[in-house]
Amino acid sequence: MPYFDAASAAPLHPVARQALLAALDEGWADPARLHREGRRARLLLDAAREAAAEAVGCRPDELTFTSSGTRAIHSGISGALAGRRRVGRHLVVSAVEHSSVLHSAATHESGGGSVTEVPVDVTGAVRAQAYASVLREDTALACLQSANHEVGTEQPVAEVAEVCRAAGVPLLVDAAQSLGWGPVPAGWSLLTASAHKWGGPAGVGLLAVRKGVRFAVQGPADERESGRAAGFEDIPAIVAAAASLRAVRAEAAAESVRLRALVDRIRAQVPALVPDVEVVGDPVRRLPHLVTFSCLYVDGETLLHELDRSGFSVSSGSSCTSSTLTPSHVLRAMGVLSEGNVRVSLPAGTSEEDVDRFLEALPPAVAGVREKLGAPAATVPSPAPAASLVVDALGRRCPIPVIELAKVIGEVPVGGTVTVLSDDEAARLDIPAWCAMREQEYAGEEPADRGSAYVVRRLS
Repeated sequence: MPYFDAASAAPLHPVARQALLAALDEGWADPARLHREGRRARLLLDAAREAAAEAVGCRPDELTFTSSGTRAIHSGISGALAGRRRVGRHLVVSAVEHSSVLHSAATHESGGGSVTEVPVDVTGAVRAQAYASVLREDTALACLQSANHEVGTEQPVAEVAEVCRAAGVPLLVDAAQSLGWGPVPAGWSLLTASAHKWGGPAGVGLLAVRKGVRFAVQGPADERESGRAAGFEDIPAIVAAAASLRAVRAEAAAESVRLRALVDRIRAQVPALVPDVEVVGDPVRRLPHLVTFSCLYVDGETLLHELDRSGFSVSSGSSCTSSTLTPSHVLRAMGVLSEGNVRVSLPAGTSEEDVDRFLEALPPAVAGVREKLGAPAATVPSPAPAASLVVDALGRRCPIPVIELAKVIGEVPVGGTVTVLSDDEAARLDIPAWCAMREQEYAGEEPADRGSAYVVRRLS
């Protein structure tokens, strides 16, 4: 059964499984103890921290392991706001941040702080100038995701980081969706991520805080993880998370190209196969494995169940609100269709055959849901006619070249051309004669690698 929900949780990478099993035998002891077992656990923890820090692009002593990506975000935002409380209590976030960021913002606001949401365009991207326009003297922190978890649009992190730097405001980047595909552009002050998004085990998050960033841990003090994450470290899971991050990064370049081509096929084929569909998100500046589309006259949850029965595990674009009737805050902020929303996020190793079978299963699934809801009949809009077409009739005798010309002349607009490639001498007579009979313009003969190219221009 093809699993197409990697944006929620990627399947455990084989390297993560191997590292986890090995660390269960070697890393079970307390790394704070000085005995042999404790020293062995400490070596594993330190090695994992160095590997993760290298992938993040920070120093090992700037990186903390947390119990989840959500915990990393909550701790990062609260710690940065507390550390800069003398500057002010103003927080800036984009309108399409993950719910964990928005929940932290709501908590901050309920405690007397102020929050400004930066709007996005129809693709889900912010503009650096929009961030610059809302930064104030009392702004303590700005937050921006590296790529959107629902529609895949990549954000201009470097540009926003520059305007924040110029204003003296630290920028926290939620890199949960993108870190497995490559490093985040430089300029951030704090960074968070979650291992289960790149094929590591669940229950491991990353929080990186650059040296020099004012940061005050909230809650009871703890001696572990530099005081920034309370509780006993899950060393086997941490080791597996770091090992898998290094592994997926090594595979990212090749797998990105392969999955992007599969997603391009989905983006192009879904509107052609299913009427009244809107593909959302930036078509170019996006994650390579993720595509989201919305189907008019369709209940999204029902469609997901139909696809599940057809053997495909997909999700709603609203990964954190799919169990409610509330429209996705991301799609709402973008101003795009939210009903019948489907998010397809391909894990590493997805085959072309799986994508082809999904494209076969989708149209009847959508049609079935629409029929149950009594939706009006819809038709697939005709594609815009091509300005010119080429008919390859090489090796075929007349009247076949003329027949093939007659079949396609209506597919070009008035003024468009059809070029017939033929190596049959009879075509030199038959094609101009057909044009005269059908009141089309014979534009002449051109040389070709084989035979000749006969150009016909449509007049009516």
